[in-house]
Amino acid sequence: MIEGAGESGGYTKLGKQKRRKSEFLASSNGLSNLSPPQDTYNTIYAAFILGGAGFLLPYNSFIMAMDYFKIRYPGTPVVFDMSLVYIVVAFITVLGNNLLVETFTLSARINFGYFVSFVTLIFVITCELWWEVFGEITSYTVNLGAVAVVAVGCTVQQSSFYGYTSMLPPRYTHAVMVGESASGVFMSLVRVITRWFIHELRGSTFYFFEVSASAIALCFAMYHLIRRTDFIQFYIALSDRAKTRITLEPTEDAGLIETTDSQYGVLKIQSSPPPTGTALSFTNPVYEPSAPAPTYKVEDVVIRGRTSTSARGGVTGIRRGLQSRWEITKAIYPYMISICLAYFTTLCMYPGVVSEITSCSLGSWMQVLMITMFNGADLFGKMISSSSSYWTGWRLVRFCTMRLILIPLILLCAIPPRSPVFSEEFFPFFFILLLGLTNGVFGSVPIIQAPSKVQDYHRELTGNMMTLSYNLGLTTGSLMAYFLESLVSNGSEVCDYLFHQGIVNDFLNISLNLSTISSTTTSDITSTITSVSSTIFENVYNATDETV
Repeated sequence: MIEGAGESGGYTKLGKQKRRKSEFLASSNGLSNLSPPQDTYNTIYAAFILGGAGFLLPYNSFIMAMDYFKIRYPGTPVVFDMSLVYIVVAFITVLGNNLLVETFTLSARINFGYFVSFVTLIFVITCELWWEVFGEITSYTVNLGAVAVVAVGCTVQQSSFYGYTSMLPPRYTHAVMVGESASGVFMSLVRVITRWFIHELRGSTFYFFEVSASAIALCFAMYHLIRRTDFIQFYIALSDRAKTRITLEPTEDAGLIETTDSQYGVLKIQSSPPPTGTALSFTNPVYEPSAPAPTYKVEDVVIRGRTSTSARGGVTGIRRGLQSRWEITKAIYPYMISICLAYFTTLCMYPGVVSEITSCSLGSWMQVLMITMFNGADLFGKMISSSSSYWTGWRLVRFCTMRLILIPLILLCAIPPRSPVFSEEFFPFFFILLLGLTNGVFGSVPIIQAPSKVQDYHRELTGNMMTLSYNLGLTTGSLMAYFLESLVSNGSEVCDYLFHQGIVNDFLNISLNLSTISSTTTSDITSTITSVSSTIFENVYNATDETV
């Protein structure tokens, strides 16, 4: 039979259309023998770092502005709510994106994410921070709605980026992971700078969100600058070529017949083999004009698509799509488990529980500094994870399981309320440093290694499957954090308690001093006053005498 290595049905004629250089390379015999274009000055790598930063900038913007939102909505679990809304909507979106990954083009999905993120941030800047159109209750709901909308766009974009980089060398998947962490570090630094120079909280938050929206526009521009480069097109063509490879087997219950198209000599599939004695050779009259009969070269005239769950449609398309995903899962499930565990641990503590760890000396700066430390450690962890040959699938699973010990350790920095077990500032900063560093390593190595465990034509789908596991860990961790929220108390309440406790202690000390004074006899007080008065009189008399 003639079988494309994938599962779509049907053959397509190649017309005389103008093709770009990369498409010509893709259809040439020597593609696999060509040297790939070079990433001069690491421009493509830097662009993918910006790409990774771009789809997490909106989420990091809302989280890094927690100092504003906690004052804007006092007494509410606003950080927990925003985190939960984002993660749950992201999980639902990644499920839908995984099913529709082949319905919309890669570029359309990424553009959709940028558009939604940019428009939503502009809406928050204008209506929430500038005009203050809504009241407190309505504003709370509107901001949660904005987080949900951002989650849809960013998740579609994130899943698409991982599918995108899965078709490139592994270092570009690593670039996206580094970009995710760089996004957090960048927004942390911007928040610190805006708070430092603009003391009015609403004004500093306004400029903070403006910087975020401008950064998203820059990431969008960089994506469009690189996507048509020869470097990108070469690897996309290489992946497409794997999708359209044709193999010949003698067992197919169908044959190739010639159509009436005399210009191209297109072959098509028929349900039964051609009659005996009718043979078609696989050459082309253009290449062999002296051939006695029309002959054809298959790679020039027949293309059979691969792995499109929607190509056939109906139950067959769904069944084959699920079968492809099951085959991928069997090949990469240790990596799926490890990345799920890694992000479950992180989201149990960050940002919800971390936002409730207090320092009465640092005040609202405590959360800003801890999140900045987490993002910096996460970035460093992702940078050192580029050399990931040490890690195997099951070794990653074991270490990610051991990492669960960080959950009770960080939790003890916030409980019991009013007197945490680890009350000194050193402990939460140290534990958050470990959380960020290990998140950087175990959150990136699995998604970098997984695409190398499958065939080339499954790489984009593998990137989407790993994103699904990633979001499963985020969702379960965020739900667990929401249950843990009842165990921790609001930081201002803790400091208010300590303040009032200090007042009570001072009052008790004053009362004790008064009782001590009252226990002194009246004669002692009288003698003391007489002695002091006589001393003063003598000093005044002597001074007067000397003057005279």
